[in-house]
Amino acid sequence: MIGKELEAAIGDAPEHIAGLRKLAVAFAIGGRLDAPSTAAPEELLAQIDAARSKLERAGKVKKRKGGLTVQPEHLPEAFDDVSRFVPLAKIASIEKGKTGIKQAVAGEFPLVVTAAARETCDHFDFDAAAAIIPLVSSTGHGNASINRLHYQEGKFALGTILAAVVPHDPDAISARFLFEYLSAFKDELLVSRMTGTANVTLTIGRIGEVPVPLLSAEAQSKLDELMALCDRLEEARQTREEVRDKLTSASLARLTAPDTTAEDFPTHAAFALEALPALTTRPDQIKTLRQTILNLAVCGKLVEQDAADEPVLDSLLGLEEVPAKTRKLLRPLNSAESASDLPQSWVWLPLGAIIRGMDAGWSPQCENHPRSNNDEWGVLKTTAVQALAFDPMQHKLLPSKLKPRPEYQAEVGDILVTRAGPKNRVGVSCVVDVPCPKLMISDKLIRFHALGDLSPRYVALTLNAGITFERIEAAKSGMAVMQMNVSQVKLKAIPVPLPPLAEQHRIVAKVDALMALCDRLEAALTTADTARAHLLEALLHDALDPVTETLEAAE
Repeated sequence: MIGKELEAAIGDAPEHIAGLRKLAVAFAIGGRLDAPSTAAPEELLAQIDAARSKLERAGKVKKRKGGLTVQPEHLPEAFDDVSRFVPLAKIASIEKGKTGIKQAVAGEFPLVVTAAARETCDHFDFDAAAAIIPLVSSTGHGNASINRLHYQEGKFALGTILAAVVPHDPDAISARFLFEYLSAFKDELLVSRMTGTANVTLTIGRIGEVPVPLLSAEAQSKLDELMALCDRLEEARQTREEVRDKLTSASLARLTAPDTTAEDFPTHAAFALEALPALTTRPDQIKTLRQTILNLAVCGKLVEQDAADEPVLDSLLGLEEVPAKTRKLLRPLNSAESASDLPQSWVWLPLGAIIRGMDAGWSPQCENHPRSNNDEWGVLKTTAVQALAFDPMQHKLLPSKLKPRPEYQAEVGDILVTRAGPKNRVGVSCVVDVPCPKLMISDKLIRFHALGDLSPRYVALTLNAGITFERIEAAKSGMAVMQMNVSQVKLKAIPVPLPPLAEQHRIVAKVDALMALCDRLEAALTTADTARAHLLEALLHDALDPVTETLEAAE
């Protein structure tokens, strides 16, 4: 009965497959999928031990060393009964892959790697059904994480940075069940056991310690059916999401397309505004919406132009503070230099022509924790600079033995650009909009100020969008994706689209208002996800209760 109830619950909420897979596994562990004639865990373990002894005599597995036990603290959260759990090494062999992924020769056999898609190989390392576990962190650089596990059957090759878990007795414990169980609780069971500072890894020994529940064949069979249902729902969900993403991209792309005329724009905008609420179902989709707003802002399509506004070039040429060297740069770039047309009242200028005082900061050896009070000196990290958002809490403490450099202190109005770091972090810009007492910028940041009454926030906005953003991307250099940089010289040559001063302020106000709406939409989606997560957590606890049947009430 409970299997049918769970199937109905999954069918009603197909967008939360991962949580429902976890719930299905919990139902199985809690005995909800057992049949009246289900064998006791002790009988299953005896059957598996007999199978292992046979494999040992045949020389197919190594003799087990020592005795592993399961303690309550080893179990995933919400589990507390160790009587149904045994260490993974007791019921399965765990073996590293034997094929170097980069050296593999393409062939007829699948090659399992850390990515979702399989590669091919001219030989096989295993001939069995196996759960595949990555041995290295998916993100690296001191962070422990595993994106995914794999399930593979038949003859296959396996990369050396993964391990195959092959049950001793597939009739008693299936590899498919191990894959589903370990995937559902990978953070608690596997990620928590990863060690290392720069290179975070998982050892075969630690995998062997992972507690695994002993489920009857009947429960595993029912669980397989539920997982097959989840697979179908996941495929349907992916199809729907792909359609939604294509429709969203097409709707937003029409707003910034070069052939979209001023007459067509209101029609495209109205369609997008009407369609987006139905198409936007995930918080990550808001990122596309935010970027579209910025792209519209820097091509003159976000606010109306006013013929009474003073041309920005006249405003700049009238400034006494403009040095003669900079004044020579105050000429509009031609179409070949800018690569895009603008409204009649706008002009393309190189960034170096509209700023003053570009420099980089300081890079002392700091302690990796924030200041305890504002009387201490600190150094801003690159993560303090997000697209149009400044976070002064992202800093390190300057050791007391080092003298501060006040000339590098961040000041309100500074425009900051990340100069070095991972590729997706280089070239990000924002404006310092809060006082930063005794906080210095690091040498991985570039700072400068806008000339005259130019809006610093508008200048920072242009660096995050449109042609200017594309030129910054092209200006990046470096030997690896994780260590890129952009020079001050190249940054100064980047073309920037400039509207009249009054329009700059109207654009900034409009962008801020639209970003606030994006924040609200994002918060609403996050709140909905959180509520559903709490419901799944309640169902998970209910699944582990062997006495009361309260699924109907929870639903």
